[in-house]
Amino acid sequence: MLNSYLAELEKIKLLTPEEEHALWQAYREQDDESARTALIEHYQPLVFREAMAYYWVVPDVMDCVQEGTVGLIEAVERFDYTKGVAFSLYAVHRVRGRILDYLRKEGKGGTVLSGSADDDEYWWEQLPDEGPSIESAVETKAFQQVVVEALERLPGKERHVMEQVYLADRSIASVAGELDTSNSYIHRLHRQGIKRLRGMLGRTRKFWNE
Repeated sequence: MLNSYLAELEKIKLLTPEEEHALWQAYREQDDESARTALIEHYQPLVFREAMAYYWVVPDVMDCVQEGTVGLIEAVERFDYTKGVAFSLYAVHRVRGRILDYLRKEGKGGTVLSGSADDDEYWWEQLPDEGPSIESAVETKAFQQVVVEALERLPGKERHVMEQVYLADRSIASVAGELDTSNSYIHRLHRQGIKRLRGMLGRTRKFWNE
């Protein structure tokens, strides 16, 4: 299932700020369901990044992806685009909150850490509390441990695009402007980077297997 999800991520066309604004306008002012769907799809990489923080404590990271997607949908439905706040900053808290709620609920049900030497150690006890420390936990526990290692092995321009989009949370348009090139060229580098990462992670991490 995870490989299929990654294949879908690879197909996502990242939006320019103007395109995203037009979608918000269509969804909020015209109740355009296709615009709502496009926004949810556009921000799936954010869900993936947050879910990856907990691959080390769950048998199937796709459970976290599914919960995170519920949080993303809630964020899309409640977000007020007219206030000038970046949606990613608003959505990340709902996505992360849904994942943490799910993990705590499942953990309190008695799921033990996979591979733990201590039979009394439950993985919900290792989850970070709500607060400023969650962000650093996300970065250090998974995304930096797994994906960044693979990012370093990408060709230079692909690596730069992936780092800017996923780590620096920049838009395709801003990266294109920095490199003085077209949006379509950056989209192509992004797709190539996703494809290479799938291959590298699939060979080196067991949990990437279906």
